[in-house]
Amino acid sequence: MTTPAIPAAAISFPSPGIAPYKGGCVTEPAFFALDYLVHWRADVTVNGEVHPDAPVLALLRAIAADPQSYGVSAGQAQAARERFLEQAGQTLEQEGGQRAWLEKEF
Repeated sequence: MTTPAIPAAAISFPSPGIAPYKGGCVTEPAFFALDYLVHWRADVTVNGEVHPDAPVLALLRAIAADPQSYGVSAGQAQAARERFLEQAGQTLEQEGGQRAWLEKEF
């Protein structure tokens, strides 16, 4: 008996990882991390099409607003949004921020 393959996500992107806060004159690393995550760019694959160096949050907002034009379902768009909020929210919380700040950006 074989286990069925798990389908690849319709929308994929890497984890944002740690915000590159260098210290210095930035007094609030949480706000620096928020800005970094809102503008963070990465290669995003949507239904097999690669969007190179895309602003991830902005692209996810566009997909959520009109998933059919990207060839995905509303549920797939929502799952990608939640995955981004989970991953980026962890990064933000490590710097003293709150996931709710990112949720407001959607």
